[in-house]
Amino acid sequence: MRRYRHGLVLGKFYPPHAGHHHLVATAADRCDLLTVLVCAATVESVPLADRVAWLREIHQDPGIRVVGTVDDIPMDVRDPAIWDAHMAVFRAAVPEPVDAVFTSEAYGGELARRFGAEPVCVDPARSLFPVSGTAVRADPVAHWDFLRPPVRAALTRRVVVVGAESTGTTTLARDLADHYRARGGLSARTPGVPEYGREFSERKLARLRAARPGADWSDVVFGSDEFPVIARRQAERETEAARLTSPVLFCDTDAFATTVWHERYIGGPNAAVAEIAARTRRQHLWLLTDHTGVPFEDDGLRDGEELRPWMTGRFAAELARTGRRTVRVTGPRDRRLTTAVAAVDELLVEGWDFADPLVVPGGGAGAAVPVPDLTEHR
Repeated sequence: MRRYRHGLVLGKFYPPHAGHHHLVATAADRCDLLTVLVCAATVESVPLADRVAWLREIHQDPGIRVVGTVDDIPMDVRDPAIWDAHMAVFRAAVPEPVDAVFTSEAYGGELARRFGAEPVCVDPARSLFPVSGTAVRADPVAHWDFLRPPVRAALTRRVVVVGAESTGTTTLARDLADHYRARGGLSARTPGVPEYGREFSERKLARLRAARPGADWSDVVFGSDEFPVIARRQAERETEAARLTSPVLFCDTDAFATTVWHERYIGGPNAAVAEIAARTRRQHLWLLTDHTGVPFEDDGLRDGEELRPWMTGRFAAELARTGRRTVRVTGPRDRRLTTAVAAVDELLVEGWDFADPLVVPGGGAGAAVPVPDLTEHR
């Protein structure tokens, strides 16, 4: 089997899937250096930088180089001038000589000829991995197991339960995870992300009691600098879970909620917490647990029963101000779960709003047909 000095794999990777990774791995095994060129159009809804980052994480072999470029030229494989325009984009991104072009597509021969390279076809029937970028965009859930962790983390629908103390946030988050696991299939893998702030508080109280036996929660004092630590770790745990999860993830609080908890304990905003909440905003639905009709239970890490109406109001106000999709849940436990499940199911039915790739005019009367895009690659 011939070996090459410099090979090329070119595609949209919109998004990357198992077929892409097989193509890259196969090409890398036959090349001293493999360049993976990610071509993205600005009309597409997955940023070029994300696709490049995902591929670099997945393919960390030192012989693989991943680069990206913007290609906003619609493709018509019948038009030599359009081919020339695309090649100018490709050559600008990969100026070095290319010895082999690895593809699974019919256009591979022409693409290789224009690079002055040998065409190498890999699994053109897609028998090993029956998946395509078009299929993933149309139905990510049906092709979930063809996706690697960083792509799953980006696509997972994240549902966050927030609320004041002793309003059932933890109970609802657990009930939701249990409900969706019971549906089976992919949903059987549905995890929950617990509240890191509670774990942090338990350790803080334990340290105080080690120094002062008999101390209780009222003796614990928080510093403003502790809240960014809580927010950051909460966001990290959420992303860790999303990488390995089913298409939906349930979180007992998030970094955003920490902004309100900082107000409650310190008395004002914290710019660092707000920055973390903004930077890690990947969630899709917030469920706000109402305090009305919920008895206050002191579990040893709670106080401020009288503050619950204020906190519920602050959560509602900040959720609205920041444009977060919110459903408020009230009533007994079973009604709350019913309301929450309906909201989550509505989110899932809406699906994943991938922008269509570029189209080329055709068909008369202003119609358009999908572009036979040479950078689709599965």
